[in-house]
Amino acid sequence: MNGLRVFALGLACAGLLAALAEPAPGRRATAAPGAVTYSKEIAPILYKNCVSCHRAGEVAPFPLESYQDAAKRARLLAEAAATRYMPPWKPEPGYGEFRGERRLTEREIALLQRWADTGAPRGDAADLPPAPTFADGWQMGEPDLVLKMPQPFTVSADGPDVFQTFVIPMNLPRDEYVAGYEFRPDNRRVLHHSVSYLDNSGTARRKDAADPAVGYSSFGGPGFTPSGALGGWSPGASAVRLPEGVAQPVRRGTDLVIQNHYHPTGKVETDQSSVALYFSKTPPKMIAVSVPLFQRGLDIPPGAKRHRVSASLTTPIDIQVISVTPHMHFLGREMKVTATLGTGAAVPLIWIKDWDYYWHSQYQYRTPLALPAGTRIEMEAFFDNSADNPRNPNDPPERVGWGSETTDEMALCFIQVAVEKSSEAAELRSAVLKQLGFAR
Repeated sequence: MNGLRVFALGLACAGLLAALAEPAPGRRATAAPGAVTYSKEIAPILYKNCVSCHRAGEVAPFPLESYQDAAKRARLLAEAAATRYMPPWKPEPGYGEFRGERRLTEREIALLQRWADTGAPRGDAADLPPAPTFADGWQMGEPDLVLKMPQPFTVSADGPDVFQTFVIPMNLPRDEYVAGYEFRPDNRRVLHHSVSYLDNSGTARRKDAADPAVGYSSFGGPGFTPSGALGGWSPGASAVRLPEGVAQPVRRGTDLVIQNHYHPTGKVETDQSSVALYFSKTPPKMIAVSVPLFQRGLDIPPGAKRHRVSASLTTPIDIQVISVTPHMHFLGREMKVTATLGTGAAVPLIWIKDWDYYWHSQYQYRTPLALPAGTRIEMEAFFDNSADNPRNPNDPPERVGWGSETTDEMALCFIQVAVEKSSEAAELRSAVLKQLGFAR
């Protein structure tokens, strides 16, 4: 049973125990003067951080859209917040300011605790803020292009998680510049996350043709070296638009390749998700480029509790960092990415010190980070290949190297940057290849 399903079962059990241990919502304590109430303090926290996933039809195991929903789980909510298990937000504070941040403040955690301790009073209905609304259509308006999985994919009622990759021909009549992207899951109950890649080599098509299923099975990555990446989706994610004046070139003849992570729900489910693309109407001022920073020479010995690897890149040109996407598998425990300027000053890009494969995402900065030529970007990753790691896929632990299978590992961070010219993009890619030992 995977981590997400264990979590969902644990939440359901904990919610039942909490409901039995506390007064029914209709018999909650009357709010004393100055008390923390649902209407005034708790609803704003849940509306902002939780309801996007905890609502009907979404991936979370129960809703939190009403007072009744929240009150019967008051103790569970306080405990999940105190341990920062929920809401799921992995980057550490002070290491990048990202869009869509769902990290609770210490004050918010204390309010949830006080509310649970005092019987979860409802409070004055006049204090209740408007409930959030969620768009039924595309969040950024009518797309320029909508791409859909070629056929519905069926997920069994139970069994292991499924990582399936689907190839969607884009059939572009000409080269385009993509400025916005939105992934729309068809079945949020069964889909845990998705990542969208680009392929102009035809490799993904050949892998798809060789597999009789809808799409082809691939864990970790898509099973080939992508020519680019557009973005991803996870519960609570929203549409992504690149900064003003920035777009990503996509060549005519390119295929969209989406890798979906499905988790069985206890009944047979189907999914046929879609992707919307928004093109720049004029040539962009800057070009978005995805730069992989990774260490392929992985050799993680069995029993190692904190095995360290690193990789670095010195940028030959000025860049603006738009987003970062850390990636490891089940042995991964921590990843930190730092930029060091020529002056010696350090610019933290991201730090995840409690890695969880089931909650990885793309993190877009609120404001792009300007890094001058000569900046050294270093990724540092740690792995736990001991028997104490409950996520270790090998029992007993075995030596693990780089690979795309469940039992393999990766130490990778995609860094999306913006540059001014196509020639600069080529120079940056050349520097990456040299760093990887593929060019001199």
